[in-house]
Amino acid sequence: MLFAVIFTLSLGAEFIANDRPLLVHYRGGWYTPILADYPETAFGGDFDAPTDYRDPFIAGKINADGWMIWPLVRFADNTIDFDLPVPAPAPPSLTHPLGTDDQGRDLVARLLYGFRISVCFGLLLTLLSTIAGVAAGAVQGYYGGRIDIFSQRFMEIWSGLPVLYLLIILSDMFKPGFWWLLGIMLLFSWMALVNVVRAEFLRGRNLDYVRAAQAMGVHDRNIMFRHILPNAMVAALTFLPFVLNGAITTLTSLDFLGFGMPPGSPSLGELLAQGKANLHAPWIGLSAFAVLSVTLTVLVFIGEAARDALDPNRNAS
Repeated sequence: MLFAVIFTLSLGAEFIANDRPLLVHYRGGWYTPILADYPETAFGGDFDAPTDYRDPFIAGKINADGWMIWPLVRFADNTIDFDLPVPAPAPPSLTHPLGTDDQGRDLVARLLYGFRISVCFGLLLTLLSTIAGVAAGAVQGYYGGRIDIFSQRFMEIWSGLPVLYLLIILSDMFKPGFWWLLGIMLLFSWMALVNVVRAEFLRGRNLDYVRAAQAMGVHDRNIMFRHILPNAMVAALTFLPFVLNGAITTLTSLDFLGFGMPPGSPSLGELLAQGKANLHAPWIGLSAFAVLSVTLTVLVFIGEAARDALDPNRNAS
């Protein structure tokens, strides 16, 4: 429940932390700046440029002939507060409950947007890795023989590659991005479930009901994914939270080292790096550490609960 609430809130981060109002009523007109761009001239400004609603001149114009409804946090992930009373990083205050980073950006907004990126990245990578790993393990375990031998030798070589070093080298060679990092990490993360699924299929293909299905002429695909796979997924589910946590921690590590998301992107790893570089501002590192540790712990609990709930032996009892 805790993870569902936080993740749902992060999906609507723009409605919680933003430097644009949710709704503006000006001279009888209704505007939704959070959904659309409006020029300054629409609010009595002088320029045909996108409106800066934090500008005192524009804010005064709107408040004189209307009103604005702001989000709970009046800063987006990349909004720099130029009105800080002290040099950045600023300590926690009423304006910035968790303080700011070393560039004057609000930590609540950075953590909210960074949490969303990390979890969405981990969920997508886990989903794609599970599909690829289960398919590869099912084919190896069900058919065996040369397919299994050559696949195992390939995996031994592929798994021996230094993954983190390769990610760092590739991230330095190419411009990093969300989908690019997802594709690169997918090349290595799919192996986590192969051996578990393969072992279950090696055992399951010799069971009586599987041999009976083969004798009846049932297609191999139906036998694999309809009769053997449900039993194999029970063992695979125990590894899913570790795959998800590994995806989040790998992205955090790359961001911490400066080889992850593009510069300026909200990231838990980037905040940890700022905390390391600004030991005189402990609120930066402590905030990022708290969010990361709670997230990883909760995800492990969710994975264990899903494993118990989907265990056919427990349901039968």
